This record gives sequence, C-alpha cells and structure tokens, in this order.
Amino acid sequence: MAGTEGPGATAKRFRFLLVSAFSLSERAAYQPRPRSGPKEARLYNYAEIAHLLEDVDWELHPGAPATHGDWPVETREEFAITGINRLPIVREACASGRYDAVVLLGGGDPGFWEAREIGHRHGVPVTSCAHAQMHIAGMLGTRFSVIDISEVHNMRMADLVRLYGMTERCASIRNIDHPLPRPAAAGRNTLSGESEKAARGEVSSMLEAAVAESVAAIEEDGAEVLILGCSGAYWLQAPLQRRLAELGWDVPVLEGYRCAIEMAKTLVNLRVDVSGLAFPHDPPKRFRRRKIV
Repeated sequence: MAGTEGPGATAKRFRFLLVSAFSLSERAAYQPRPRSGPKEARLYNYAEIAHLLEDVDWELHPGAPATHGDWPVETREEFAITGINRLPIVREACASGRYDAVVLLGGGDPGFWEAREIGHRHGVPVTSCAHAQMHIAGMLGTRFSVIDISEVHNMRMADLVRLYGMTERCASIRNIDHPLPRPAAAGRNTLSGESEKAARGEVSSMLEAAVAESVAAIEEDGAEVLILGCSGAYWLQAPLQRRLAELGWDVPVLEGYRCAIEMAKTLVNLRVDVSGLAFPHDPPKRFRRRKIV
C-alpha cells in the first residue's frame, strides 16, 4: 500500500501492472506502438503521463496475441475476443501477489467487467480507461460527451455507457470519422500519422474534426466535460484542450490512461476494489433472495 507509516518513514510506492489490449504480430501492416525497446517507448503518450507514474513501480504487459485478426480492434466482435484473451493475464497478475492494482489499457475496455470479478477474488483493484473517464467526468460536470473515432467504435462506447449506468450522464457520442488503420478502413482517412502532423504544427484533419465535434457537443448537446473514446485518439487531449480554451470554452478534456492510473491509486489508498454484492465470490458467504434491476 502506498503512503507513509509515520514521521520519517520511507514512502511506499504503488505496484501496478499496465496491460495493453492486444499485441499484433511482427507481420502486421499497422503497429499501434513499438513492439520492442524500453517500456516507456512502448506506452502510448508516455511523456504526457510520466508524472503520474513517478510514485509507481510499474510493468507493462504487451497484451495477449491478437486472435481477432492482425489489426487494431473496433467492432463488438473484436472487443469480445480481445477481452476474453486478456483475462488469463489479469488472473495470473492478481494471483501473483506482486501488484497493488491492474490497469487495463485501451479505450473500449475489453474484458474489464469480468476482470473486476477476478480482481475481487484476490482483493486487487482493476481499472480501465472508459470507465475511469466517465466516473471522473461525473465529478467535474453534470453531463459529458465522448469524442470518438468511428461508427463501429461509437457503438462499443454506447454499450459501455449503458453497462456503466451512465445514460443520464452521457450527453452524446460524437464521431470524428478517423478510424484505426485496418482492412475495413482501406481508402479512408484514418488516425495514422495525425498526431505527428499536429506535433509538427501542420493541419491535422483529425484534430480539426475533434474541435468541431467538441464545440457541437457543448453548444448542441449540453456537454460540460469531454472524454476521448479510443486510446489511439488520446494524443488529442492537450491540443484539443488548448484549442477549446482559445475559443473561450472552459471545459475539461479527459484522457483514459491518466484517469485509469489515478483511479487505481485512489482505490488502493481507500483499500477497496469492488462490492462483493456486485461481483460475488463463487460461492458467496451470503446470498440475496431477490435482485432488483
């Protein structure tokens, strides 16, 4: 447990395992992140989240080898397959006793609901990006909008809004139509290379679309907080926040990795993971005769 035991005590560090959603083969036409090198190089947008990991002893798991296809995940089917594939990683990590928490990376939260059940067996909190963003957004404003990358990915986010009980809090899901590079996106504008354009000061069609849809979410949908739907779009956080501020909009723009990491710290410090009524042991010590939904 992170914290101190008294005056002069050495601060204890968090111990987290960060788990990528999947890993593609070396032959894959599109690699969302480097396959080799130091963990910092293999973690999306490390420079922007490094300060949150200063008090964390962390490891990065590359994710289970992809079996849905040799491309990034966008459809419901692909999310289901990917979620199942990474549950054994969560199970092994939680049973090992090496980690205070497990952080699931990836905007669509594959396997998260089931991973929480696994974590509870071992008293290990499990957090994920969309879930953490939605809950932190609820602390900052009444309603949030999701700025997301594609039609099929929008439907996954809509499913998560319902699963997480956020239908009253979600103002809208706005589509910027820059999907992940994959066979289904052939011939379309994808998000590939857009962050590099923005970093060079060039016009990024993805950033411009995100600005336009964010303003529409604020003006037309009543959003008071914005969250990003896909980890491939998390680089948008800083430039989108800056552009909206330049337009006079005082609105928080959240990003999944930061929210999931901070949520993990909070749960560890509170010494809780999930409710055993929501995620009961098998068998439970006590059972309820009736559930109201």
